[in-house]
Amino acid sequence: MIGKSIQPEIEGLIRARDFATLREVVDDLLVPDFAELISDIEPQDRAVVFRLLPKQRATEVFEYLSHESQRELLEAMAKEDVSAILNDMRPDDRTALLEELPAPVARDLIARLSLEERRIAQALLGYPEESIGRLMTLDYVAVREDWTVEQVLASIREHGKDSETLNMIYVVNEGGKLIDEIRIREILLAQPQTAVRDLMDGKFIALSATDDRETAVHVFDRYDRVAFPVTDSEGILVGIVTVDDVLGVAQAESTEDQQKFGGMEHLDAPYMDTAFFRMVKKRAGWLVILFLSEMLTATAMGFFEQEIARAVVLALFVPLIISSGGNSGSQASTLVIRALALGEITLADWWRVMRREVLSGLTLGAILGTIGFLRIAIWSAVSPIYGEHWILVGMTVAFSLVGVVMWGTLAGSMLPFLLKKLGADPAASSAPFVATLVDVTGLIIYFTTAMAIMSGKML
Repeated sequence: MIGKSIQPEIEGLIRARDFATLREVVDDLLVPDFAELISDIEPQDRAVVFRLLPKQRATEVFEYLSHESQRELLEAMAKEDVSAILNDMRPDDRTALLEELPAPVARDLIARLSLEERRIAQALLGYPEESIGRLMTLDYVAVREDWTVEQVLASIREHGKDSETLNMIYVVNEGGKLIDEIRIREILLAQPQTAVRDLMDGKFIALSATDDRETAVHVFDRYDRVAFPVTDSEGILVGIVTVDDVLGVAQAESTEDQQKFGGMEHLDAPYMDTAFFRMVKKRAGWLVILFLSEMLTATAMGFFEQEIARAVVLALFVPLIISSGGNSGSQASTLVIRALALGEITLADWWRVMRREVLSGLTLGAILGTIGFLRIAIWSAVSPIYGEHWILVGMTVAFSLVGVVMWGTLAGSMLPFLLKKLGADPAASSAPFVATLVDVTGLIIYFTTAMAIMSGKML
């Protein structure tokens, strides 16, 4: 939070037009701290501070900014400065910015690029949205298998400064097809005249440029690497994806899932940057659906109106019954959605999951049912609130809890499978949706159980 701590000092220097001192202060800041500072100061002051940075440092800071801050800064900068920043940005970061902008703005920015950078930008934007191709960078070191270690090191000295990472060196054949990857450590420890082919083992993992970005997240998580090569459909090396870009994807995916779990549409921008009416629109849709769904609860209550009139005590436990079912369903839904997202289970595992959740639901329902019966028994010892047939009331609550919790668990665990099978996002079976479904069915289970147990006594 260094940026925030010196924000008043920065703003004071700007107002005083003391740019010499201002330059000394910002020169001491690390890139992440400077990016935080730029995001927090007044929009009209951002361009002033940014212009004090050397060209290379300015590009590094710009890449750290959020897309919204980048857009605002571009609007405040001169066209020459914008062109310089865009041409110096890493291709993957530039692609991420361009795909967030309106098409006319993106086209205008692309037109300001040099011919080579424009070719790169258009090539990356040509890949499908949400694909690995749009995440990758073209800055890497590739060598041939007949090169010596000495030739490899010479190539690294010449081109390495432009590479995104030097952890891995990629070996390609005459046609550019990826045939292996070698850790830089092996290169550095080998004798100068050792041939690259002598260091190869033919074991490498590559991502496809057309794969979904979530694939990259899973691969990075599984193999714990800094970067992976990216190939086209013919195995030609076309770029690399680094862990910093994938972490951004993982964070975005996690944010989207969390928002859907809360029963709303995914926000396309940070919370504070989302317009008020857009925020209302994102939240209203699901709220209306859930509200209309909850009306079915009133319908179900009305259907059992006579039973409630004869045994008013049943109404006391309605919130307890439906909340228990909704909670168990939300638990199961969250566990299954996360397991699907991490690749721990697949669609083919639905039967195993169902058996597991049925047993879990029965066990959890039995635990809650026992607690509910004991609570009614203990309370009846000191209060006549449940009447002379308190045992029937206790049994109704206990058995209803077993049924409702088991049904909630089953529904919550199977809905993600169903949605995924239909091609929808499993996160859409969020906790509120499952809770609403179980509320209605829970009432039916509760009053049906009551009719079976209390018939001839209280009903």
